[in-house]
Amino acid sequence: MSLAAARPELERFRSAIVEQTGLLFEDAKLAFLDEVLQRRTTRLACSKASYISALEDKPPSGELAALAQELTVGETYFFRHNDQFLALAEVALPECMRAREPVRTLRLLSAGCASGEEAYSLAIVAQQTITDASWHVLIRAVDLNPTVLQKATQGRYSAWALREASPVIRQRWFRPDRRELVLDDKVRAAVQFEQGNIASDDPTLWQAATYDVIFCRNVLMYFSPEQMRAAIARLAASLVPGGYLFLGHAETLRGISDDFHLCHTHDAFYYRRKECLQRIQLPQERIEIGRATIQKPYVAQPPASTAWIGAIQQASERVAMLVSANGKKPQPRRPNGWQLAPALDLLRHERFGEALDYVCSGPPETEGNPDVLLVKAVLLAQDGQLAAAEEACQRLLLIDGLSAGAYYVLALCREHAGDRERAMEHDRYAGHLDPAFAMPRLHCGLLARQAGDRDNARRELAQALLLLKREDVSRVLLFGGGFSRDALITLCQSAMAECGGRP
Repeated sequence: MSLAAARPELERFRSAIVEQTGLLFEDAKLAFLDEVLQRRTTRLACSKASYISALEDKPPSGELAALAQELTVGETYFFRHNDQFLALAEVALPECMRAREPVRTLRLLSAGCASGEEAYSLAIVAQQTITDASWHVLIRAVDLNPTVLQKATQGRYSAWALREASPVIRQRWFRPDRRELVLDDKVRAAVQFEQGNIASDDPTLWQAATYDVIFCRNVLMYFSPEQMRAAIARLAASLVPGGYLFLGHAETLRGISDDFHLCHTHDAFYYRRKECLQRIQLPQERIEIGRATIQKPYVAQPPASTAWIGAIQQASERVAMLVSANGKKPQPRRPNGWQLAPALDLLRHERFGEALDYVCSGPPETEGNPDVLLVKAVLLAQDGQLAAAEEACQRLLLIDGLSAGAYYVLALCREHAGDRERAMEHDRYAGHLDPAFAMPRLHCGLLARQAGDRDNARRELAQALLLLKREDVSRVLLFGGGFSRDALITLCQSAMAECGGRP
């Protein structure tokens, strides 16, 4: 049967996989799923239709485990992304110990532990960080794939699995045995491995307020959006208040959960659970920042100033002169009941001052709307009211602590205050929270160029250039300081050339 003819069947199979495991496979993987389905049905001597029906209903755990072996790749290594383990040792564990002083017990979870390298890395860090023998550290490690769990319990690894481990770690915690390295029994005893499904609502795995630290890295990125939200909710509920969550470098909670504060130390981003899991109720109808093509009578040129906040202010002054010369102003119709749309319409016509007046004239209830606060912060920054812009950003972050836009505006304000280091820090927050957001990369690259850090400037500007080419038109409107996408691309290329890079 051709792949096209088998597609309805494969769609059912794919949906069942999402429901049972959380794993989402794109259309490009349908041929792979077809092969997996063929192997499983041949092994079980059943039809594809009956197999899929059983998977949709209540499949036995043994079959889910076998399916997991087919669908997942468990390759990892010790101390992968070591910056997170440094943050664990120097921030998370000491904070958790202060909170747990009365009971002197810490519980850690490695969710999606594969063949055990991550869980054992946690155990080694705990052994080296917590030297007081009166403390107990319990590490639980779960994975759906029983084959990798069996390997993990053996504690035997190749030298390649320790490629990021220091010679001191190797010498202290491993002994050679022929071509393998065998883990110290004390470290092995600290980890309990068990089969578990992160995508299922398992009450024994997700007991409320149980874990002080959870590592769940490079797992959720393969989940469907619905399964990811459900999994994050379970992770949040199972963490103690103030507990820490470490995700993969490419994973973010932006738009997924409001239950965490974002942390950044040791060049690592990670999350800390809020004291309460009370979700802030945002307006059900989110206001879209318009997506229509922007028609401008004037095309801005790249700013000569190296200070981006200065460029925004120059754009505001230029627009004011332009409007004065034309003598004609487009008049947006004010709708019945206050809405943000007229402010955005004024933005499209580069009437920043009027847009700010309009946003500031909104009724009291708009002060809690994150979209209104973000637009207000941008307009205040453009108007040079930087203290007020920072205050609006801080209020927004109290509502939505993972707002990339708020951190970007804070970066602009910090630059104007002469605090380049803090400005770049805010840009990094924004870029982590929204990896597709071009402006923080561009701003960070310009700041690095100012500081003479040409290597970092080239890296950030190269990434900004790629992102600008596909940046959403609404974000160019809101964050571009009155400059078109083409003008921003030209600026980025020019800055790269100055730093010795290829535009």
